[in-house]
Formats: sequence, C-alpha cells, structure tokens
Amino acid sequence: MNRTAVVTGASSGIGEATARRLAAEGFDVVAAARRRDRLDKLAAEVPEIRAVTLDVTSQESVDELAASLDRCDVLVNNAGGAVGLEPVASGDVADWQKMYDVNVLGSLRVTQALLPRLVESGDGVLVMLTSVAGLVSYEGGGGYNAAKHAQSSMAEVLRLELCGEPVRIVEIAPGMVHTEEFALNRFRGDSTAADRVYQGVPGPLSADDVADAVAWCVTRPAHVNIDRLVIRPRAQAAQYKIHRV
Repeated sequence: MNRTAVVTGASSGIGEATARRLAAEGFDVVAAARRRDRLDKLAAEVPEIRAVTLDVTSQESVDELAASLDRCDVLVNNAGGAVGLEPVASGDVADWQKMYDVNVLGSLRVTQALLPRLVESGDGVLVMLTSVAGLVSYEGGGGYNAAKHAQSSMAEVLRLELCGEPVRIVEIAPGMVHTEEFALNRFRGDSTAADRVYQGVPGPLSADDVADAVAWCVTRPAHVNIDRLVIRPRAQAAQYKIHRV
C-alpha cells in the first residue's frame, strides 16, 4: 500500500506544486483546500491525487478531513499567507487575526486531528511550511512575522513533545518565492505593487523549488530528521540583502 500524504493549501502555489511532486514520488496524495474547482482540475490531471475541500479555520471542516482518511503518513501544513504591510502602529487587527487563524491555528487544528494517524503509521512526517519571516523580523511584517514565529515555535515544541514517537517534525522556511498569489494577496489585489517585490531579482525561488525541498525531507530514511531547512534564491542573502539587476 502506498504511503498517504496530506497537503493543505493545495489549490495553488507551493501547495499545488508539493501535491504534484509527492504524487510523482509515489505517494497517494490528499490535496486539501477551499477552492474545490481548482482541486478537481488538479486531481483530474494527476490520478494519484484526491481532492478534499478543507477550510483550516473551521474545526468542523478539519474533523471531516480526518474522518475521510484511512491513513496519513505525511502531513504538509502549507495553508497560510500574509495580508498587508502596515506598521504595527496602524495595522488592522482583523488582518492580524486572519493571519494567525490560518497560519497558526489552522496548522494546530490539522496537526491535532491527524497526529494520531501519523503516529499509527510507524514513520510519520509532519512538515511545517513557515518562512524566513519566522526567523527574522522586518518593518511592515508585524502580523506575518508574529504568525510565522508562532508556527516555527510550534514545530520546535512538537519535536520536543514527540521525542520517542515514530514521527519526524520538519520545518521548511523559504525566502523569496515567486508564486501567482502570495504577493498579490498581501497587497490586496494590487498587481503593480506585487510585481515590484520581484522586480529585477534574477531567479527568485519557484513553487517547484520548495516542493523539491519538501519531497527531499520526507523521503529521508526514517532515522533522519531535517529539523529546519532554510531555502532562499541565490540573489537573496538576507531579508535586506537582495541582488537586483
């Protein structure tokens, strides 16, 4: 029987690329997200992928996902995102709430629901997709920094609490990744502002690059845990050090 991987936020970007890559690696993949039309298209293209509607901010939706699974060997907590770049002093509390609910509490809900299946598998892998924003803070990133720092801490605590259990906890923290929606959502649909983020950057990461990192981490031998993998484009030495041409 093939191993089963669950990928949240799988309707676009890193989540979609990860679902495709894990299917290519031989996993039966459960692609979970809110936008069922996009998931159905993905599942139609890749027979190893099953589409499941999921809203990580809804406990009922998460419970329905868990009930639909016979097994879970790999969980990729990818659902997340950023909203806004306002300073802390003028940030919208609703934006912070949304980022925390999706990135942090969403990961918590899905982790709690599927952790028993990961343990039962005898070699479970939980991947937390965080960000370099969870390692280094920057102006305008208050809400997103806070959410990603919380996710990173959750991964560290899980690794401590599950020591001795047959589950590996992997954190993958990407730097600049050019996807179709991340910056666009952050700038509330302003495509000009979103495009400026990547302007002149030679070779930002793609969703496939991050999916490749996920696949590598989850296919290591059972005794090997990749605690944290930081992946950036060569042009990005740090948040403030980006080469542009």
